[in-house]
Order: sequence, then structure tokens, then C-alpha cells
Amino acid sequence: MFPKYDVIVVGAGHAGCEAAAAAANLGSKVLLVTMNMQTIAQMSCNPAMGGIAKGQIVREIDALGGYSGIVTDLSTIQFRMLNLSKGPAMWSPRAQNDRMLFAAKWREMLENTPNVDFYQDMVKSIIIKNNKACGVVTGLGHEIQSESVVVTSGTFLNGIIHIGEKNFGGGRVAEKAATGITEQLVEYGFESDRLKTGTPPRVDGRSLDYSKMEEQKGDNNIVGFSYLNVPKVKAEEQRSCYITYTNQTVHDLLKTGFDRSPMYQGRIEGVGPRYCPSIEDKISRFADRDRHQLFVEPEGWNTVEIYVNGFSTSLPEEVQIQALRQVPGFENVRIFRPGYAIEYDYFMPTQLTNSLETKLLSNLFFAGQINGTTGYEEAACQGLIAGINAHQKAKHLEPFVLKRSEAYIGVLIDDLINKGTDEPYRMFTSRAEFRTLLRQDNADIRLTEKSYQLGLAKEDRLKLVQQKKSEVGKVRAALSELSIEPEDVNTYFGNINSAPLTEKQKATKIILRPNVTLQALQVVVPSLKEKLEGISEEAIQQAEIQIKYERYIEKEQALVDKMSDLENMKIPDNFDYSNLTALSNEAMQKLKRIRPATLGQASRVSGVNPSDIQILMVYMGR
Repeated sequence: MFPKYDVIVVGAGHAGCEAAAAAANLGSKVLLVTMNMQTIAQMSCNPAMGGIAKGQIVREIDALGGYSGIVTDLSTIQFRMLNLSKGPAMWSPRAQNDRMLFAAKWREMLENTPNVDFYQDMVKSIIIKNNKACGVVTGLGHEIQSESVVVTSGTFLNGIIHIGEKNFGGGRVAEKAATGITEQLVEYGFESDRLKTGTPPRVDGRSLDYSKMEEQKGDNNIVGFSYLNVPKVKAEEQRSCYITYTNQTVHDLLKTGFDRSPMYQGRIEGVGPRYCPSIEDKISRFADRDRHQLFVEPEGWNTVEIYVNGFSTSLPEEVQIQALRQVPGFENVRIFRPGYAIEYDYFMPTQLTNSLETKLLSNLFFAGQINGTTGYEEAACQGLIAGINAHQKAKHLEPFVLKRSEAYIGVLIDDLINKGTDEPYRMFTSRAEFRTLLRQDNADIRLTEKSYQLGLAKEDRLKLVQQKKSEVGKVRAALSELSIEPEDVNTYFGNINSAPLTEKQKATKIILRPNVTLQALQVVVPSLKEKLEGISEEAIQQAEIQIKYERYIEKEQALVDKMSDLENMKIPDNFDYSNLTALSNEAMQKLKRIRPATLGQASRVSGVNPSDIQILMVYMGR
């Protein structure tokens, strides 16, 4: 019934969709197996993409030739660039999306991708031969052969949904859980545990009083996520979000349900996300605060359904309603469906290599929440890397790995495989030590050429990057050549509280002043505007960032270069750490378990000290 595939992808969430697209676009014959063809790329939680550090990840996915950025732009109902008051290393794009349109566009793009086949069924086990994943067995009893398998099971592996004292099996509300894979792999020697996540109630927007809330509009300048020329939402057509707050009455009502909370009664085993806590978690952990912010987010263009961001809960439904009705603007709220918690199986990510292949079984790859992460963006980027490497393995090619200094994606995977996680992992800019290099504005410059050489990014992407680089060079050259007279800029300087110019000065030096922007400088210096005629705003901004932050960029790059020696020192696969009696016991145990590929990776393993690395270096030097 089924041919043999190069790659089988299990699960069609954000990770699975990116994995299938990447492997197929590289030339592999791919089968995407999902339990429900109607929920491909479902936004299970909030209808939004991007945000702090997550926006950088989506732009990196796009720069590499993934689909998430394109789909996000095609379904955006509001766009905002966060952290513009800070330096460009902190700027993070975020989009509010039409939930149904997002999923529809994803499915449309996958269906239009050659080499992708679909099948609706549950995968209950992996076919294993000679310590190698060779396909899958489905619930209907089909044995489907493949060269590689990518498991992107999300919250479905033995998922249990909790609402107050009620609980039932499920991977999402109204969708059944998946069984079989955990049990098989644990028996094979894999280490598994439980995590939990939650979601807030969805409510009827017609029952809300927005006059009691603070309106939050989108940006006038819609940058978007994709570096391709994708149609974007018009500024004037964006849907507004709203902000309101809980209060002490809300908190007191919520507390009345704590005795029936699955979390407080011990019915939930899994650890929840630290950085996206439930409302009951917030009340307990931040008892001194008398209110918490709620974001009221529309779910799409043509629906009244509203997502109450910040009110994630698993309390009994009647408690949820009573408490919500004490929130300003929610006095007459009607609930479409209550909030709930879900706990599910995941596998310790220290059991993976940096290509996301499992160490115990060759040709088996994990991506997304099965690795302990949380968030669409974190899942999607893992799916992209796992899909690439499943193709590479199927075709007997070298793995594709991104370093910490090359991408947020590299930071995320490096953190997971070296440090592991016992709570849902979320990306932050603070996790990246080279964040000045890893900005959202330069992801294409950093990554597109690498992806093109791999065969994933197409020529149109490469040409756009080459054009951008050329334009940036022209802007920098123009600024270094142009001298500006004091009379041209001193009025402008006075308006921004900058010291007046006493003699003419090169434009490159003027740009270094705080609060001076190229956009404003072009208005007051017509000769500059003339020199930059026809150059894209994106290239102009890129040149400005490069000039303003040149010293910081150079400093970070020097640090990367200094550390590259360790990153390039390979540790043999069969290296016997038992011979190094000078190693600390903890270091020896961790190194034996994680088996880092390089000295750089070894240096980031929790419990391995600089002295242990020195011992390793000396021994390897011998």
C-alpha cells in the first residue's frame, strides 16, 4: 500500500510541518503522518507568532528557507516590533494571527510542496532494525518503511487534560492522546518524564466591554517576518488587542477553587512552564501583587472568539467564570471553552546529538515539545533542523549544525542537548551570549548563504541577500564620503538635545551620536537623501546598525573567534573518559552520558568545570 519513504514525520504541528517541508525541499520523499488532517499547524495556545527572542527564531527559520515566516505574514492581523526603546539586539517582531487562516495557509503550502505525502493515522511504534529507525507502525496496523523518522508528537504522548477535578486523555481539547511510542522507547533504554502546560479560556468577544480596557494598536511600519516579498497586512486594517487587569476580588474567587485544583491536589505530575505560569501560579508565587495584566487578543479577522492571554488555568469551570466576571470589561463574559492544563511525556534532550538525532537509535530524530521545549517558534526551528538532518542521514550526507554564535536556533539546541531541562524550555535573548551578532534584522545575512549551499534556500533568497549586502555597502560608502555642514544639522540637533556641530563632519561620525537616525538625517540633509535614493529602507537600517554598534559587534566577533578553537576540537565518538582519573566524578558521569562532540560543547555541560576542560585538552594533546 505504501512505498518506502526517505523521511517519515510523525505529527503535523509546527515542528512536524517545518520538518516535512525542509526534508521535501531538499529532495527527500516525505510522508507526514497526523492523527487529524483538519488540525495541521494548529495554533493550540495563543494565536500569535514571535515575541522576545522568538521573533528572532522565526526570522532565522525564514532565512534558512522554512515556511513559518511566510505563513505568519500571510495570516497577520496585527504586527508589532517589541523593544524598540532598547538596542537593536533586543528588537523582536511579534504578530497576532488569524488562527484558522494560519493553519489553512500552512496546509496549502505543504500541499503545494513536491515530495510531501499525507496520511491520517496514529503512529503507535517505530520500526527498529540493528539499532536504526526504519519506519513506523500505525494504529491501523500499517508498517511503513523509511530511511529516517522524525517524531514531533507535541503534547500528545500519553496526554491527560485537567479541568478542576475532571481529567481525561487527550493531546488537545477534543483530540485523543497518542500511545505506544513512549512505552516502546523507554523499554529500549530511553529516559522519559512528564511536563505540563496550560491554556486560558476562550471567550465571546461580543460579551466584552472594551471601553473599560486599554487599546493596544499595531505598528504603522509593518516589517513582518519573511525576507521574501510576501504580502503583508496594511497598517490601517490591523485588529487591535486590549489590556485589562485582574484585582484582589478576582484572586479571592480563584483561591476558592484551589482545593479542587489538579496542580495543588497533586494530580498533575509534570512541571509547568516557569515563564508562562497559570493564573493560580501567579497568585501563589506573587502574593504581594494585587493585580496581573491580561491581554485580550482576537483570534482572527472573521470570528468573535477571544484569547485571554495571562489567564491560563486548570481550575473548575464555574470558578473560572465567576473570577473572570470580576475583571474590568468582562462583567458579562460568555465562555466558549474553559482553560485547561495538559500533561504529557517528553524525552530528556541530553539523549540527542546536535543534529537532533537520538544517540540510542540512529536515523531517529526528535523535535519540539518531545524535547522539553514550549512555544510554536522553538518547536518550528527544531522541526526545520530535524527535517534537514533526517534528509541528510537518509542520503548519507554530513549533518547540518548551527553554532551558538550563528543563530538563536543554535543556542536553543546547544542548551537542550548539553544542559537538558526539567521544565518547559523557553527562549530568551539573555540565553544568547552573542545576541549583538544574532539580531532579527540580519538573520538573512547570517544564514541564507549556508542554507543555499545546503540546497534548501532557493536562488531568489540568495539574490535578495546579495542585493541587500550590496546596498548596505553603498550606504556605508556614501556616509563615509559625505561631509555635513553645521548649518544643515544644528537645528535638528537642538530639537533632540544633541550638542551643536562646530565644524563640518563626516556623516559616519554624526550617525554615532545618540538619538540621531539616518531617517531623520535624510530630511535635514538633502544631499544625503539624494545619495541614498533607490536604496531600500531595510538596507539603510542595516547600515545604520552596523555603524552605530560596530565596536560592540567587533568585540563579540573577537570573542567568537577566540572560542572557535574549542568548538573545532573534536572529541572522538568512542572516547573513554574512564582513563582520565583526574576528572571530577561529576564531570566524568556527565561527559559519559552526554558524549559531547567537541571541547566547546563539553565546556557547556552542566557540572563540567574549566579545570576538567584543561585536563581533556592535555590528554587529547597527547
